[in-house]
Amino acid sequence: MQNALLIGLSRQMTLERQMDVIANNVANANTNGFKADHSLFEEFLNSNAREDNFVGADRRVSYVQDRGTYRDIGQGPMEATSNPLDMAIDGNAYFAVQANGGEMFTRDGKFSLNSTGQLVTPSGNLVLGTGGPITFQPTDHDINVAPDGTITVLEGTAKTDSIRGKIRMASFDDPTKLTKLGANLYSAGSATQQPDAKSTVRQGYLEKSNVNSVGEMTRMVEVMRSYTAIANLLQQQSDLHKSAIEKLADVPA
Repeated sequence: MQNALLIGLSRQMTLERQMDVIANNVANANTNGFKADHSLFEEFLNSNAREDNFVGADRRVSYVQDRGTYRDIGQGPMEATSNPLDMAIDGNAYFAVQANGGEMFTRDGKFSLNSTGQLVTPSGNLVLGTGGPITFQPTDHDINVAPDGTITVLEGTAKTDSIRGKIRMASFDDPTKLTKLGANLYSAGSATQQPDAKSTVRQGYLEKSNVNSVGEMTRMVEVMRSYTAIANLLQQQSDLHKSAIEKLADVPA
C-alpha cells in the first residue's frame, strides 16, 4: 500500500477515537461532577522499506498515533439547589462511597436518604463518613453540614444539635491516576491517598460538569471536517493510482 494511504488511514483511525472521546464529553455535559477527557497525539516514525540494499538511508514515514487520553480535573461550576442533602466539594477531594463491594470515589454530591435513613448516592451507594455509613433517625430535621463535613441535626423536639457523622473527603497525590469505572465512580487505581486540609463541603450546592459544551461541539465539527478531507485525499490518491495503471496498460509493448 502507498505511504500516502497508510498515513491517511492512521490519521482517520485517531480521528475516530478522538470523536468517541468528544462524544462522551458531550453526552456528560449535564452530569454532576463529571470530568472531561481529552486525546493526546504524537508522531510515530517508521520506515516502510524492508530491504537492506538501498544506497543511503531510507526515508522515514511519519504516522499519526493517539497516545492516550488525559483528564481535566479542573473544578466545574457550582449550582445552588437549596436542598440540604446536596453537597459539593470546593477543592480537589472526592466523596468516598461504598460500591461494588469496596470503597469508590465520586464528585457527584446529589445525595438522598434510603428507606433505612442512610445517606446514599443517586445509584443507591452508601456515602461514607469518617466512621462508616451515615445514618439519620426518622425524627431528624434541620440538617446542617459544616464546611469540614460534619453533619448535625435537631432530633425531635430537642434544642441542641446531634452529630450524625462527618463526610469523608478523600484526596490523592495525583487525581489523574484515578480509574474511571462508569456511573460517575472512580477507583483509587495507582493514585495514593493523602491528607487534605484545604477542601471544604458546600451544603445546598452541586458541582456541575466541567465540560465546555461549545468547545466540544467545535472540536466535533473540526474532527468531522478533517475526516472528510482525508477521505477525499485518499480517494484522489486511489483515482490517480488507477489512472496511472490504465495509462500504463495502453503503452504499446
